[in-house]
Amino acid sequence: MLDTPQITETADQLTAFIPLVVPRAEIQVVMGPSIREVYAALSAQGIAPDGPWFTHHRRRPKETFDFDVCVPVATPVAAAGRVKPGLLPAARVARTVYSGPYEGLGAAWGEFYAWVSANGLTPRADLWERYVVGPESGTDSNAYRTELNCPLVG
Repeated sequence: MLDTPQITETADQLTAFIPLVVPRAEIQVVMGPSIREVYAALSAQGIAPDGPWFTHHRRRPKETFDFDVCVPVATPVAAAGRVKPGLLPAARVARTVYSGPYEGLGAAWGEFYAWVSANGLTPRADLWERYVVGPESGTDSNAYRTELNCPLVG
């Protein structure tokens, strides 16, 4: 289920991230270890997350996912192993929140992009998902909430 999409302006957001390019079938294998690695690097540097973690996809996923596993931070992080300092630049975005299990994200994005197109908006190549409520909050995957962000051209 999608909330009513909105158009909003985001601010620059410092991040700590791990870049990944993986086949679609490996996404579930790499996500958990990657996010734990980012959080461990932050902890080792005494830096607290500045909000929920997210994935920034450099292009819409197809047979491979080309993306960054990111944690927002208020203080720049030093590179450590695969973890790099980054910046998610300010953007004008269409945004909605999907409620439900992660397996439904593909269909949710399809519905969201249909809304973007129907409203005469032009998406950029990238996108990001912010995991607001997930498995750490309980076992009911219907309660998961994922913020979908579609940066817009113009």
